Amino acid sequence: MTTYCAAASPRRVVVFVDSTHSISYKQPVFKGSYLCVCESIKVEKMSDEDEAPVVKKARIFYGSLEEKEKERLRREGISAAARDAVKAGIEAGNINISSGESMEMEERVSERQAEVLAEFERRKRARQITVSTDDVEVKACLRALGEPITLFGEGPAERRERLRNILSVVGPDALKKSKKEDEKAKRTHEYQQTWYHEGPSFLKEARVWLAKYSLPRAVERLDAARAHKEIPESTRTVKQQELHKALRNVNNFCSQIGDDRPISHCQFSPNSKLLVTASWSGLCKLWKVPDCTLVRTLRGHNTNVGAISFHPQATLTLEESDVNMASCAVDGSVKLWSLDSDEPVADIEGHSMRVARVAWHPSGRFLGTTCYDNSWRLWDLEVQEEILHQEGHSKGVHDLHFHPDGSLAGTGGLDAFARVWDLRTGRCIMFLEGHHKEIYSINFSPNGFHVATGSGDNTCKVWDLRQRRCMYTIPAHENLVSSVKFQPNDGHFLLTGAYDNIAKVWTHPGWSPLKTLAGHEGKVMGLDLSPDGQLIATCSYDRTFKLWMSE
Repeated sequence: MTTYCAAASPRRVVVFVDSTHSISYKQPVFKGSYLCVCESIKVEKMSDEDEAPVVKKARIFYGSLEEKEKERLRREGISAAARDAVKAGIEAGNINISSGESMEMEERVSERQAEVLAEFERRKRARQITVSTDDVEVKACLRALGEPITLFGEGPAERRERLRNILSVVGPDALKKSKKEDEKAKRTHEYQQTWYHEGPSFLKEARVWLAKYSLPRAVERLDAARAHKEIPESTRTVKQQELHKALRNVNNFCSQIGDDRPISHCQFSPNSKLLVTASWSGLCKLWKVPDCTLVRTLRGHNTNVGAISFHPQATLTLEESDVNMASCAVDGSVKLWSLDSDEPVADIEGHSMRVARVAWHPSGRFLGTTCYDNSWRLWDLEVQEEILHQEGHSKGVHDLHFHPDGSLAGTGGLDAFARVWDLRTGRCIMFLEGHHKEIYSINFSPNGFHVATGSGDNTCKVWDLRQRRCMYTIPAHENLVSSVKFQPNDGHFLLTGAYDNIAKVWTHPGWSPLKTLAGHEGKVMGLDLSPDGQLIATCSYDRTFKLWMSE
């Protein structure tokens, strides 16, 4: 059977009859599946030299066509308008030509795969954790971690495995941290626990005496407050405005060099005619005011004197030969003085560390001292005994002041806390927390329910004993506040002194500044107001004390 094979070209069609003969048709016309020949047929014999038709292979391009496209356009010589059109299309984003950049696809792990991997890691950690085989110790570890020590139907082996699994999750260090926290909490609980010990018989007698002394004074203070409230508001406002006007006119009246060393403390006598100063030289001096003439030099301390204080009845009802003053020093010594001698009348022994302040109880019977052994003490001068050695601060106690009624005592410590103590029961009735640094001064207002504290954080805080909270914070100074003092009689203004070399007068209430007392060349270390309200005294590191008076 003869096989036919056709190959088409633009001018003729060649039909292969066998391996050696072929038929050529000129001008072929195809109709459907039939081949029609319009001209003569010529049979040609094929030679071995004739080449077989070349089959055109499809070209496959990989990657970018940009270079090929540019070459084709350049070869065909397209017009400038066409090139501009292609360029505009590329810039518009209609023609996307790759720049050859590549991006790597991130490997994404399903959540299920992540959980499986985490579980494998946990089991690996669990195998490396060593757990005790003692069942009692295993239960103790579970209890320390806050887990049930046993589950229903659980045996020692399962319990041990459960502990291992828990440690593989929370980490083996969690058990050590838990033990440390328990020990710390136990120590804190022991520290905060209130404990009592039996006191001497004269302590009970003193507390009964304090109660009988303070209650009538409290009644008198409340009666005076009620009477003051009955005064018309307009009259009270006029008096307050007059006081503020007088305070704005306060100026330096006298400046006196008080010693060769810094003056650490000063205080007016109850009759406002004397001023006593304490110095780092160990000397205390008595001055007559307002002319600042030296009356007497008190010699007895061998080191820095921290404070000296007048007896509440000195220069009023006491004789000059009686105990009129008390002072304290860095070496722990406390000395009592009279007005007619420059030698101490008596020494109070018992302190082994620095005594920062001494303060007389309003009755004059008791003397309070603060010490850097984290305690303060109350001395009964009638029985000449220490009746109270009170602890409560975690650092040294720096200042002490008694309530006007004589029922309370306030202490400020280097632990940044102040405490209010009830002398009739011995309890701490209020904890003043809020300062960020040491408290160097504390003072009760004559109204009986306000307390001011000065601190190393440059602020003065005013506390309300009735509401048991801080009612106002005065951003008073640019350095630590060394002393705060309410007006002695009415408490209508507050005085603060600081290590920024100035003292300031503040309204009460309102706590707005009225006057700045500037003039010292060194830190203001102490201040006081005369009981008659006429003079303000400030003492400084520059070895001087100054008197301020309203013009």
